[in-house]
Amino acid sequence: MKMLSLCKRATAGTPDSLIIRRVLDGDKELFEILLRRYNQTLYRAIRSYVRLEDDVEDLMQDTYIKAYQKLEHFKEDASFSTWLVRIGINEALQHIRKKERIPGANRPGEPSAKIIELSDSEQMNPEKRAIKHEMGLMVEKAIDRLPEKYKIVFMLHEVEGMANPEIAACLGLSDSNVKVRLHRARNLIKEELYKLSSDASVFEFGNSRCDRVVDYVMDRI
Repeated sequence: MKMLSLCKRATAGTPDSLIIRRVLDGDKELFEILLRRYNQTLYRAIRSYVRLEDDVEDLMQDTYIKAYQKLEHFKEDASFSTWLVRIGINEALQHIRKKERIPGANRPGEPSAKIIELSDSEQMNPEKRAIKHEMGLMVEKAIDRLPEKYKIVFMLHEVEGMANPEIAACLGLSDSNVKVRLHRARNLIKEELYKLSSDASVFEFGNSRCDRVVDYVMDRI
């Protein structure tokens, strides 16, 4: 673990393309850097389709393993994050289709099994922590009420900060279609909740959960 920690510090800021080449050359432990770099982005993309937290983590793990297995097919004409999100969305949609074929199975619109923690809440006093927690829940509920096709666009743009062209590449849409869906999503969320959504801690993928996904994937590649 110490060697891995040193490795991570040494490759801080290293382009994805270089890390990928080194992984393909046999340094598979470097794949952890990509996991930690994009855990938040992948989480928010999959969370736009699937609400049960255990299912989201399972799908993230499946996505990373599939990405690792297909890494040699990655083409640098798109960013690694875009390629990864596309895989994650496909995994989420397959999961939803399987659930729909099982009588009585949980649907993606059902309440989440766990409350999402806000990453910096432990640094606040109890009153501020409670306020932030409630605000986060209000924003999450507002976003979760959006239709799926608007939710994913809103999540990637407003919460994750992706540009429209990248979102279009992730979802197979035109730029104009992304703009229309984003505009519609904004209109569906009350103005006061929309303002709160600029807080990047919404749908936070905390450190302990990040470690759990990383450990699972690295043990299996």
